[in-house]
Amino acid sequence: MKTVIYALINDKAYSWHLTLDVRADMAYWFGEHPNSLKIWVLEPAVSFGQALTLTAKLNEMQESTKHAKGCSPDLLLKAIQQQAERLDIPLARRAGSYQGLLLECDSLQWKGYRQTAEGSVTVRQDELDGLISILQGRSLLVDETNQLMEHHALQEAMKDPLLYVQMGYLQGRLQLSQGISLHYKRTFPSFNHKPVYECRRCGADAKHIVMTDCLFCGTSCPYCEQCLTMGRSRYCSILISAPANPNMDQEMGSKEEEHDFQPYIEPWGLSNVQAEASYLALTFLKGNKWKAGAESKLHNKPQQFLIWAVTGAGKTEMIFPMIQYMLSRGKCVVIATPRRDVVLELRPRLEKAFAPLPVVTLYGGSEQRWDTGTLTIATTHQLLRFEGAFDLVIIDEIDAFPYHNSPMLEYAARKVCTIGGVTLLLSATPPRQLQRAAERGRLPHVKVAARYHRHPLPVPVLLPTPSLSQQQKRAAIPRSLHDKLSISLNRGAQIFIFVPKIQLIEPFVQLLRRIFPGIVIQGTSSKDELRAQKVIDFRNKNIRMLVTTTILERGVTIAKSDVYIMDADAQLFDSASLVQMAGRAGRSADDPAGLVFFAAKERTREQVEAVRQIKAMNALARKKGYLRSKGEQSP
Repeated sequence: MKTVIYALINDKAYSWHLTLDVRADMAYWFGEHPNSLKIWVLEPAVSFGQALTLTAKLNEMQESTKHAKGCSPDLLLKAIQQQAERLDIPLARRAGSYQGLLLECDSLQWKGYRQTAEGSVTVRQDELDGLISILQGRSLLVDETNQLMEHHALQEAMKDPLLYVQMGYLQGRLQLSQGISLHYKRTFPSFNHKPVYECRRCGADAKHIVMTDCLFCGTSCPYCEQCLTMGRSRYCSILISAPANPNMDQEMGSKEEEHDFQPYIEPWGLSNVQAEASYLALTFLKGNKWKAGAESKLHNKPQQFLIWAVTGAGKTEMIFPMIQYMLSRGKCVVIATPRRDVVLELRPRLEKAFAPLPVVTLYGGSEQRWDTGTLTIATTHQLLRFEGAFDLVIIDEIDAFPYHNSPMLEYAARKVCTIGGVTLLLSATPPRQLQRAAERGRLPHVKVAARYHRHPLPVPVLLPTPSLSQQQKRAAIPRSLHDKLSISLNRGAQIFIFVPKIQLIEPFVQLLRRIFPGIVIQGTSSKDELRAQKVIDFRNKNIRMLVTTTILERGVTIAKSDVYIMDADAQLFDSASLVQMAGRAGRSADDPAGLVFFAAKERTREQVEAVRQIKAMNALARKKGYLRSKGEQSP
């Protein structure tokens, strides 16, 4: 986008500025200081990225010369030419040198220009206030900002969007930044200054930056391919954001007790195990936000708290007290989850829990894409369009694809949290670096070692078997596996059978159908268009065995189920994945001791680690008194 650079001059000093619509700047400056200012506008215009860099350098250069005495267009133009050449910014060329023109304007000339159709400018304050309001906490490209205006029916602002954006920027209510930022790094041993580009929207480094010839820059201009699906972020593109209004603390009552959290815990009917976890998380929230908040702001990054809860512990219910606590203080909360289907599943639960508060849901193709609310559910990718918007950011399934091992989504999660805010991490199987940080005391956390029904987690049994490919060649399964499957069928369990590859599903389904005639056996995967219906049929017992991949390792609860993981020694199955798949068993209070088998030719470190983690959680739950004593009845 082409951007104008101008010098703002009075009798004592001058400074350099850039503008998306020079009419806004003239109206702003001459309205404030009608007789004491002059503006010298540079022609030609340059791209936004170049204008931002050039104005910064020009202002640095004139820092030592505060006074404008003796300042002339020729001197200023010479300074522009020198800096443009150093920065490789192509102003109009003539006779082999950089050429430009400074056009002078004062308040009288501006008044005359305003009388013309081209110079007429009116900024309605109500529409500007509306634009600032809907941009709070967002970080958007120009096209996205236009869509936001259209969605909220800002009719006047839509006629001159850049005029309104520029006026908001001049008033200090909007921020303008580049899609791709540039800084220079000294290289060894030459100590040359090497240009380093970074995407401000997604945090991508040089590996994801692509150089192309640009119409606006007139040079090779970088863009980010990592977040390309959300619009092209480039060196000359503009990111428009509004600093979130700092919400003042709204403590309820004159002397709220430090640990008086019962009003936030009792309404949700939590078990003792869940209530303790929520209590500790609330204690951290209160301590961080209103007592140690100054330290958070000093470090300019959100504080983190990990809820490390076993599969089936009821993590969703555990976060309700924290959500209620923050909402009651006028704070903004977002729950980010890796998958769209989880967003759609959570929406009715949150709408019911926090009615009549509207819940905004954001995912690819969402009709609420430009809506604003204090409670938001979003896929993690949608966080890229926000900045400093939420006081509490809840990241669900931090170990799951695509969030796990994605620097882009980790960057987005940090960026959307307000300074002094809190990021709440949820996982049954945290990545190892988080586990180590928690165990060494560097990450505040709570371990939820028992399920709500207070029965121990089923411990997997290592079952030696030939590989699936060998079983299919022989057209038979080993007697040990046959016997275990028969036990599961006889006890009336639904049977999950996990395999490491999609292409293994159908042959194994056919083999099992021959071995267990009369039993309804189906297969499903991420490529199966009927997957959702098959899961429903499985839950309703219309399917007894479901052969699947890790696509169903999370988010599926079957009341009475056993789990068989075939080729459990496959490289795809790490300890976290094995724990998650094992977690499909024993989730119901009516059948808490489901069966889990790791069927494999070899015993691997990942299998042993998964069993160790499950046993460790059971031992911790027993130590804390969370497991039911023998003979104790279920509620």
